[in-house]
Amino acid sequence: MMRSMGSGTGPVPTSRRYWAEQKQHAVRLVLALREELGSSVGTVARVARQLGCGEESLRRWVAQAEIDAGARAGVGSAESAGIKRLRQENRELRRANEILQRAAVFSGRSSTADSDDRAVHRRQP
Repeated sequence: MMRSMGSGTGPVPTSRRYWAEQKQHAVRLVLALREELGSSVGTVARVARQLGCGEESLRRWVAQAEIDAGARAGVGSAESAGIKRLRQENRELRRANEILQRAAVFSGRSSTADSDDRAVHRRQP
């Protein structure tokens, strides 16, 4: 959705969040209109104007709904959420591993220094 500023600077993009129910309703309207008309030409633009949402946003929602339904190739919403979760877990594990490696280096230096000192200062029988 573009909003025009009164100063004549041209359209300014606006950011708006939509609830899942709003997205699902908009997608259902597009799919119903496509079925009614027997064509997909102009359906997204028409529904977007009626609902006051961005055409490109609606186009992406429809595409994702088609992917989730298996009507179009691509990564489904559930799979995408799983990948996102695994990436986050991977980042956390890498951070933990880095912390453990640093601790091991620090711990290793101090124990090595202690053992070397003991060997040097140990009395010979």
